[in-house]
Amino acid sequence: MLITSFDIRERRFKVRFRGFDVREVDSFLEHMADSFIDLENRNENLEKEILRLKTEINKHPEHEETLKQVMQNSQKVLDQMKKNAHQSAEMIVADAEIKAGKMLNKAHNRLAQLHEDITELKRQRLQIEMQIRSIIETHSRLLEMGKEEEGFQKSNNNDQTSN
Repeated sequence: MLITSFDIRERRFKVRFRGFDVREVDSFLEHMADSFIDLENRNENLEKEILRLKTEINKHPEHEETLKQVMQNSQKVLDQMKKNAHQSAEMIVADAEIKAGKMLNKAHNRLAQLHEDITELKRQRLQIEMQIRSIIETHSRLLEMGKEEEGFQKSNNNDQTSN
């Protein structure tokens, strides 16, 4: 059976011959009732605190599970980001390799074209040199023929004047 502060205040004792001093007993009971009220209040506050802490403790597994899920989701997102970055890097490298291959082919084609142009220019040079030699030879012959003709005419003129 629980005793309350009210029970302590209302409690009356029988008075007997040479018994306790009634005022002293009443004063003590009043003091006990006040102390008991304080204890009841402290006890009620502690029970409320215990209930609050139990509620909080019960929430911890929920928070822990939520945090685990958040961590797992974060890890999945991080893994996906890494995978995407790796794929992106592979695509960039592949694109760069394709562009480098095209540039290399273009350079090889340009080099081949330059070799062809050089060969053609050498052929044209030889052809022009041959034409110039031919012209020079033709002019040289013409000059020699002109000198021979001049010498022949002089000799004919000298023959005619001596005649």
